[in-house]
Amino acid sequence: MDTGLNLRPIHEVIADALVVVVFEDQRPDIPAAKEWIAEVYDSGEFKGEKQQRVTLHRPPGMKARRLVLAGAGKRSEFDPAAVRRFAGTLVRAMKSPAIKRIALIVEESAKRADAVTAAVEGALLGVYEPDRYRTDPKKDECRLESFAVVAPGGNSALEEAATRGRILGESQNLARDLANEPSNRLTPTALAQRAVEVAAAHGLKYEVLDRDRMRQLGMGALLGVAQGSAEPPALIVMHYTPEGGGGGSERLGLVGKGVTFDTGGISLKPSDKMDHMRWDMCGAAAVIGAMDAIAQLKPSIPVTALIPAVENMPGSRAQRPGDVVTTLSGKTVEVLNTDAEGRLILADALTYARRLGCTHLVDAATLTGAIVVALGNVFTGAFSNNAELLDKVMAAAEAEGEKFWRMPLTEDYKEQLKSPFADLPNIGTRAGGAITAAWFLKEFAEETPWVHLDIAGTAWVEEAKPFVAKGATGVCVRAFANLATGW
Repeated sequence: MDTGLNLRPIHEVIADALVVVVFEDQRPDIPAAKEWIAEVYDSGEFKGEKQQRVTLHRPPGMKARRLVLAGAGKRSEFDPAAVRRFAGTLVRAMKSPAIKRIALIVEESAKRADAVTAAVEGALLGVYEPDRYRTDPKKDECRLESFAVVAPGGNSALEEAATRGRILGESQNLARDLANEPSNRLTPTALAQRAVEVAAAHGLKYEVLDRDRMRQLGMGALLGVAQGSAEPPALIVMHYTPEGGGGGSERLGLVGKGVTFDTGGISLKPSDKMDHMRWDMCGAAAVIGAMDAIAQLKPSIPVTALIPAVENMPGSRAQRPGDVVTTLSGKTVEVLNTDAEGRLILADALTYARRLGCTHLVDAATLTGAIVVALGNVFTGAFSNNAELLDKVMAAAEAEGEKFWRMPLTEDYKEQLKSPFADLPNIGTRAGGAITAAWFLKEFAEETPWVHLDIAGTAWVEEAKPFVAKGATGVCVRAFANLATGW
């Protein structure tokens, strides 16, 4: 779907549907439709409440085929996050063979640029459908061709805002595409190829470490997870360097868990909903999507992405509960549960990120069911060893309408990670499971400022919402891009 600005006066906008955002305390002032607007308000048919819509066909004196009043609720609550959902809801609700071009009027305000960005993002996120493998010939009949934000008298700042919205929306949809792929089509090797394609398209440097190279380096934790699968593992590395090298000594490292299918290994998961485990690589998808956006938005800080990609399978060579592996850092881990595999592959990736010169680390992973118990499907859990970096990550997420929640990471929880046979086990007790998982990762971040984002509850929506389709959400893409560009 094409997106952009339409700078024409309202009566000259050509569209199948010209949509006006209307608040509860406001009657829109459109001279050509004055009598009709008065009628729908006086009859009580429309009050500007959320998700209310009324349509005037062939509005007199206007080139648009339809004039739509769309309720947005209270003006005071219409922040960029609300704009994003509004636009997503709009494009999903108005799908029909007759509507191919939608134009949305945004109000004049000091935050108009933010609204333009959010509207474009929301439209792209809302129009997305995970139907790549459906063969229904009618599925394209309701596809939108274009979405424009109407901004008469717009300027370069609004043009940049629309471009930013397009980049972020498309990059988030890229992450959703990756995470929605079935595991027979998106193996670790295929995920590496997709990442290479993104890097090559934007001129990013990249490398893919294979099993032999990881064995030479000593990545025993990552290789231990992979050894039960016939699919070879890959450690994907992508480098963004600003023009002129970026200056300074700081380098941001983004690390994403890439388990393309997770059976649990020998500690086998129940069969119910195991099909969901194709999205155990949503952290990897978020990092690849973020790098797609970062390469286009061109922040001033260098960024390195690392994606450890594996399958966790119960093959004849699979690691066993009780095995001891030696990580890249030299620390040994007793594998008490082979279904706690994400923290093992991240341990080696975090150590490698530090070796590559990353001075600040942020990882994203569908790591624990415990975080879903704690926060449900609303908030991502955020853990850190550094208050300053955590503040930056939280601010970046808030600016992009992504909900992160600060979680504790005190020494009390570390007591659970003791083993008589190795430096530490890969699980603690059931109590505080998301926190002990984060503590495990903290051992490998060491003193490097680090934030861990447990996205197990926010990476996927089980049922479609008014503003977004069922499936992967692409959570963290916008937050990561904002973190880098605002550094």
